[in-house]
Amino acid sequence: MVARLAREHRGLRMPTTGQVFPRLLRAIFEQKVTGKEAYRAYAATVRHFREPAPGPLQPLLLPPEPAAVAATPYWVFHPFGVEQRRADTLRRAAALAERLERSADTVEATRRLTAIPGIGPWTAAEVVRIAYGDPDAVSVGDYHIPNTVAWALAGEPRGDDARMLALLAPFAGHRGRVCLLLEAAGIQAPKYGPRAPIRSFARF
Repeated sequence: MVARLAREHRGLRMPTTGQVFPRLLRAIFEQKVTGKEAYRAYAATVRHFREPAPGPLQPLLLPPEPAAVAATPYWVFHPFGVEQRRADTLRRAAALAERLERSADTVEATRRLTAIPGIGPWTAAEVVRIAYGDPDAVSVGDYHIPNTVAWALAGEPRGDDARMLALLAPFAGHRGRVCLLLEAAGIQAPKYGPRAPIRSFARF
């Protein structure tokens, strides 16, 4: 299957942005919530700081500067649907953004990221896969990916992180690329039960 998907999606690339904090900002918002909740919080944050992009296309906005985020108190993020745990993690990461950006490679970046309280293997993998184009970065702790890998590679409707890593072991060096290929192909494990509810911490 992986060989077939690699042929069918041979134009798929994993580029390197070289920018850690913009992806880290998104990844922290994506922790433990649905995609819609994360996007809503990210969009509200970008609109709040209103960093205009260069060029004639207005009102195109850039992600906020780390210094501005680090200096912003928690309660500013609360109306965006971001609870204090994620807001504090974001502010800690923003305060260390310059040091994170100086990481020489994926290994050093992962070590520095996971040393920050509130950032674990999942967040670090989400960052280095984009910022460094790491083809081996696997998002351990993800809600869906272990099930997708177990279903695609073993026909098992559910799997945990250990099972996912065992199935991906033959592809060491390109495990993240395999996950990306499965996503590009639209492969999903069977769904059971209701979807996770869309919440809003803004009203809590």
